[in-house]
Amino acid sequence: MIALYAPMFLMIAVAALLAGAFFLGATYLGGKVNKTVEKMKPFECGSESSGGRHLRPSVKFYLTAILFVVFDIETVFLYPWAIQFKSLGWVGVGSMFGFLGVVIVALVYVVKKGALEWES
Repeated sequence: MIALYAPMFLMIAVAALLAGAFFLGATYLGGKVNKTVEKMKPFECGSESSGGRHLRPSVKFYLTAILFVVFDIETVFLYPWAIQFKSLGWVGVGSMFGFLGVVIVALVYVVKKGALEWES
């Protein structure tokens, strides 16, 4: 049983070692930054920002971002189903059509509510 999960544990261990090595390398080998007024000024693309720092972004921005993540994750659920398509049989096809039906109903609802329309 342990041999079945050995590659997964090995991958987690390598990832943890790399993350720790990068963190320790950046902490102890990286240069220390002297915080000056010039270095602490906000900038965009190498030039000074011209206002808008204290304005709150629209809720529409966050709503669009969340909807993107939700529908993106739903498409990720389609990949394993597509890989195992032949072995799942009609039960797998039916359950995936049910899942896609829910996704399509949710997308139609979002479009009807106007959540994907961008207005300044």
